[in-house]
This record gives sequence, C-alpha cells and structure tokens, in this order.
Amino acid sequence: MTDTAAQPPPDPIAGAPPKFGLHLVTLGVADLGRAAAFYAALGAERRGRAYEGVAFFQMGGVALSLYPRTALAQDAALPASSAEAGAAFSGITLACNLPDEAAVTALMGRAEALGARVLKPAQTAFWGGFSGYVADLDGHVWEFAHNPFFPFDAQGHPVLPD
Repeated sequence: MTDTAAQPPPDPIAGAPPKFGLHLVTLGVADLGRAAAFYAALGAERRGRAYEGVAFFQMGGVALSLYPRTALAQDAALPASSAEAGAAFSGITLACNLPDEAAVTALMGRAEALGARVLKPAQTAFWGGFSGYVADLDGHVWEFAHNPFFPFDAQGHPVLPD
C-alpha cells in the first residue's frame, strides 16, 4: 500500500510559473487631492503626475496608487456598498518598517498631525519589535513598525530571514 497523501498533486499547468511579486498597492480614497496631499506630507515620493484621476507614489520597491473609491469598486466589479469608507475592517493592513523605535514614534506623530487616527499607540510588540497602528484619512490601516529581525539591505528594503 502506497501513501498517496504524502505526494504533492500534479501541477495542472505545464511550465514554470511567472515570477510572482507585489509591485503596486491601490487604495480607494474618498478625496483624491486630500489623500495625495496626506501621503506626500508623510514623505511618500510622488510620481506620474501626468496621469489624471490617479496619484502614484514610489514607496521603496513597491508603488502606491490612490484612486477614487467608488471608481475602484466599479473597476473591480464590486457592489457600490463595498466602496463606503470605513464600512468594515477589510482584513488588510499595510506596513512601513522603520530603522528604530524613534522613527516609529516620529512617523506615528506626523501621521496623527496630518489627520490620521491612531488605532493603537506605538509600543513594544508581543513578537519582539515596536509598532503602532493608524488609520489614514480614508480608513486604510497602516502599521508603523521597527522589526529588529528584518534588517534593511543597501536599497532600504527589509531582508526576511529564511
């Protein structure tokens, strides 16, 4: 008798998959100008100003896009009710890793001064780092964290351990 449970299922798609990665995060926003000003004031690098109706920011190795919330729901073929700001927790948080606790505290304070709502003040985290959470002007949840287990490479990107 052979143990078929230990064998992986056959790959239904022939050939190697394309490289999978995260390159762009799009946030649906109520007021594009207000949201763009908020992220620029936080220090995000604005790019692609030639595009109308959307705002792009370079965020390290990932780009951030801001797009009107109702238009984003429509584009994704979602019901209009899903476009209501703060309707419910989406199950997604965004994170910004920082080099030390002082940087976390400073960015939390800056975000709050710009109108973000502090959800959880910066504090020592159960996993050994230091973090806090804010909701931006449209309710998107950001974690600002210092993770001593994820050092930064020369380009400022976190290096995850094996």
